This record gives sequence, structure tokens and C-alpha cells, in this order.
Amino acid sequence: MSLNKWTRAGLAAGGALAGSMAALVFLVAPGKRDLKQRAPFVGRNFAHRGLHRIDKSTPENSAAAFEHASRIGYGSELDVHLTADGGLAVFHDDDTKRLCGVEGRVSDMSLAELKELRLAGTEHRIPTLAEALAAAKGAPLIVELKRGARNAELCRKVYEQMQSYPGPWCVESFDPRIVMWFRFHAPEVLRGQLSTRFRSLRKSSGAVSAFLLSRCMLNFLSRPQFIAYEIGRKPLTVRLCEALGAMKVAWTSLEWKTEEKADAVIFQFYRPRVKYK
Repeated sequence: MSLNKWTRAGLAAGGALAGSMAALVFLVAPGKRDLKQRAPFVGRNFAHRGLHRIDKSTPENSAAAFEHASRIGYGSELDVHLTADGGLAVFHDDDTKRLCGVEGRVSDMSLAELKELRLAGTEHRIPTLAEALAAAKGAPLIVELKRGARNAELCRKVYEQMQSYPGPWCVESFDPRIVMWFRFHAPEVLRGQLSTRFRSLRKSSGAVSAFLLSRCMLNFLSRPQFIAYEIGRKPLTVRLCEALGAMKVAWTSLEWKTEEKADAVIFQFYRPRVKYK
């Protein structure tokens, strides 16, 4: 092969590589970095599902857990489901068996039916979003929206409800379509993409979806401003997104050293500092 042919081949290979890198950056790039939006959340520890106890005497996602976190000064992370009758229930699982001992899917139950259940055998009950917000008393909140068949309705109702909250709040979801809703309908709200490793996502998603979601390769839809990734080794594409400016949120921390590499930490079962930056 002549020098010219080698040169052309090299240029073609270089162009293909540059094109591939540009495409990858397009897929995983975060949204615009807004320091004012980030400020209430950077360097803070957020109680995972409120400040609940390992013995469940104060259950996760209970009004008491949010009140306890707020009293100390912590922010809280909480989960919101849309009920069958269009209510907003603060509850993590898709079904009520683990925490309430009763078979039932949250999305198939009315808010009144859910309110009849007790959390972990205590006197505490599943709170509405409004009740959780009242208990949080203006503390910073990370609001996770749980995906379902009526994502747009969930997004709209959560956004409307949060307008009256006196403290800072942001949203996150495993479903990039939910994050995308806030990108286009409420860009003033800090938004984040939740993710974890492929093997965990594979349990509830197809192989292709799990691969794309675990590597944040659907960011082009939602342009999240932070990535909330499960603690552990991160794929190269996730680290690329962070290098491009995404805020790093770690979950779920069980020890202080998580603060060293995270912009914000979601913790449980220990008492870290309220702020570490």
C-alpha cells in the first residue's frame, strides 16, 4: 500500500473513531450545568426513604421518617406512585407484600385502600405526597417517580403538588421518559437519571433496555443534570457523563467514605454529617 493509501486509510479510521466518539457523547451527555439549581443539593446527605430504623419501628417512607430527618437537618429521598384513582402515594415497592404483609399492586389500589394498610406492623400508615411534604417541613427533597402505565399523569400531578412545597426539591427516576417530561415541561426543576448495573436492571427489563439504562445511553432523551448511580463500579459511559458535567449522586450509602467521591449522598442506617461540602 502506498503512503497515500496509508494516509487515506488512517484518515478514514480516525474519522470513524471521531464519529463514534461524537455519537457516544451525544447519547450520554448531561443537561446544562446550572450551579444555582444544584446549590441546595451539593454536599448534602439525604436520608433514604426518610430517616427510618433498621428494626422498622420507624418505617421507610413514613411521615415519621421524614419528620425525624427534617428535625436533624437532613434532606430526604422519597418515592411516589400513582394510585388507581389518581392519588399520589409515598411508597417504594410496586406491591404491598414486603412492607404491609398484604398482597396487592399499588397501581391497582385506591388511595383509600392503601391508607388502610399499616407499615411493617406499626401504627404508621402509607402517607400521601401531601402528608410527606408536611412532615418534611421544607427540608431538601429528592423525589423519585415510580414508572407505570400513566407516567404523564404522574409527572403532572407531582409537579403541581410540589409547587406549594416551601423547600428545595428535585426529581429522579429509573425511567428516562419521566425525566424527559421534566426536561420539556418543567426545565426549572433539577432532574436526575437513576441507574444501576446491568444485572440488577435485567431482573425487571429486557436485555437491551437493561444495557442502555445501565450505561445511561438514553440521556439524549432527558438530558439529566445528575446521575444517581448505585454505589460500586460504574461503566465507562456513566463516567463519561460525569466528566461532561453531570452531578454525582450516590445510593444507597452505608458508610461515611461515600462522601469522598459524590456530590450528594443518599444514606441509610447511620448518622452522617448534614453537609460535608
